[in-house]
Amino acid sequence: MARTSNSARKSQSAAYKRTPYQKTAYVNGTAVKHAEAGEELERHLDQGSGRVSRRELEKQKQEMKRLRYRNAAYVLFLTVAFAVTSVMLISYIRMESSITQSVKQVAALQSQLNNLKTENDEMKNRIDSSINLEEIRRIAITELGMTYAGQGQIVEIPDDGSDYVRQYADIKK
Repeated sequence: MARTSNSARKSQSAAYKRTPYQKTAYVNGTAVKHAEAGEELERHLDQGSGRVSRRELEKQKQEMKRLRYRNAAYVLFLTVAFAVTSVMLISYIRMESSITQSVKQVAALQSQLNNLKTENDEMKNRIDSSINLEEIRRIAITELGMTYAGQGQIVEIPDDGSDYVRQYADIKK
């Protein structure tokens, strides 16, 4: 194998450049330029097509009008759909807000009810503890002249299932 000179190697490396991300060599000037090819294709198509007939122009105009009307109808449909969706969304948000407010109000009322029940129980306990049954018995016997019932003074009335009894006449002894 013959040895190549330094200048020959440099010219070879200039023709074949390698980037760190490529595995194959690239030769300058061998890539296709896409922009030029597209312009050339357009020029070729323009030359070959010639003139467009009046019929085709009229058809194109009618098609454009039809598409404009269809486009306007589509835009109108989308606008109506957006408006309906917006109204539904706003009403849903209001309903959710109303429900949240009602839940908060119920929670506040339940808290208030619990506080009132607690206060009621405390007052009942205070009243029950302040009552002295011995004092009441003493006042009833000494000051009011009450006595305990004797043996023939208590009359039992048969229970007919109701919670209370009405007396329409005197009780027989």
